[in-house]
Amino acid sequence: MLIDRFGRSIEYLRLSVTDRCDLRCHYCLPKGFKGFEEPANWLSFDEIERVVAAFARLGTKRVRLTGGEPLLRRHLPQLAARLSALPGVEDLSLTTNATQLQHHAEALFVAGVTRLNVSLDSLRRDCMNDITGSDSLPKIMAGLMAAKQAGFAPIKINMVAMKAVNEVDIGAMVAFCIEHGFILRLIEAMPMGDTGRAANYLDLQPVLAQLKQQFGLIEQAQTLGGGPARYWKTPDGDFSLGLITPISQHFCATCNRVRLSVDGTLYMCLGQEERFELRPLLRAGISDIELEQAIRNAIELKPEKHEFSEKPLKLVRFMSMTGG
Repeated sequence: MLIDRFGRSIEYLRLSVTDRCDLRCHYCLPKGFKGFEEPANWLSFDEIERVVAAFARLGTKRVRLTGGEPLLRRHLPQLAARLSALPGVEDLSLTTNATQLQHHAEALFVAGVTRLNVSLDSLRRDCMNDITGSDSLPKIMAGLMAAKQAGFAPIKINMVAMKAVNEVDIGAMVAFCIEHGFILRLIEAMPMGDTGRAANYLDLQPVLAQLKQQFGLIEQAQTLGGGPARYWKTPDGDFSLGLITPISQHFCATCNRVRLSVDGTLYMCLGQEERFELRPLLRAGISDIELEQAIRNAIELKPEKHEFSEKPLKLVRFMSMTGG
């Protein structure tokens, strides 16, 4: 097992297959940004499979494909099939903005992707246009329905809740998720780079109090995945609400994950700079045993906690550079 210096078991790898995205959500990518990684520096499918296999041998059971927008990486279902077949990988999931999902949902399901998270910040077309920089809502809705038709269940909706931007849409999103059997997860904006710091942070604790009163929500013991969300459900169990609160109630003490960027950089924490470069080692012909030791060395760098509240100006990289 991978155990860090603070006794936390690292069982979850978030794997970015591209840093590119077809949307420009203002809390993630700055307008006009062009500093993307060169394709020559992307890990190949063979390299990705080697790294994930090594993590799996060390006890990492959960792998999530992220980006950027992961469905912009060509032949992603083929990679998914290779990863889901690896011994030790028990849960392969995908986070997507769903603009391309209509064309890939069935292939991803067949390939062994077991769970799906879709980023959707509003059901208002004009609001989504403002947030994402394009008329994205029709394509997202088509992708969501295709995923539902393909058999993904339940689907999680990730909503970054922002003050004076989309906080008025939370009630409508709850109703939408109840109607379609989706799980809603509300996420606090994180101060990553200038874009994240410019997002209109909304404390989700008062929001939770209001929703608990309105829907009679009760705390849910089941985690519904390996991530940091805390869950509540309606008394009839038909609707679940998750909260991801890195600012108002952080979850660093139970952090079980690291992130691998498209260029082979392992990031130990979203809110810190500790990193470890795997690509040079892979391309120098490192053995599997040496690769496992490199991963162990990387985990030793994992910090105890982020400092979003104490040092909000510390982190200069954008979310898309780290991987979602």
